Amino acid sequence: MLVQILSLLIGVVFAFSIIAVRLKASKKPTNTKKILLPPVFMSTGALMFIFQPFRVPFTEALEAFLVGAFFSIFLIKTSKFEMHDNQVYLKRSKAFIFILIGLLVIRTVMKIFLEKTIDVPQTGGLFFILAYGMIIPWRVAMFVMYKRLLKKHSSNDEIVTPT
Repeated sequence: MLVQILSLLIGVVFAFSIIAVRLKASKKPTNTKKILLPPVFMSTGALMFIFQPFRVPFTEALEAFLVGAFFSIFLIKTSKFEMHDNQVYLKRSKAFIFILIGLLVIRTVMKIFLEKTIDVPQTGGLFFILAYGMIIPWRVAMFVMYKRLLKKHSSNDEIVTPT
């Protein structure tokens, strides 16, 4: 029971730290590295699967990834970019915070339910896969939006600037 409570508290702290980072990020310009590096850094967490207790059947891993990909749709819809002073900024969205909190509640309920039938390490593995399933499509979509905005802005500059 203590392990479940502790893991729940860690999840809540992690979610609120993401919200704080996201709010802070909207005040600074972004770039390709800031968009693409978080999934790369997160991928080191997959090392947990070296250890047998964390391993899950392929079908369950695929389901977790697909649930994460579904959840990423909400993150993608609330992630927009805008240009200011020839730099790209992540546009603040009030809905993003509520979506993150909503996803946290849904994931927490799922976690509480799953921990009754699945070991804690396997639950951790499944939720890592779910989180990775969320971050990959979200960050790829952000990268595509970022590149489109840069391309649009550079083509507008070519039209406005006489040669």
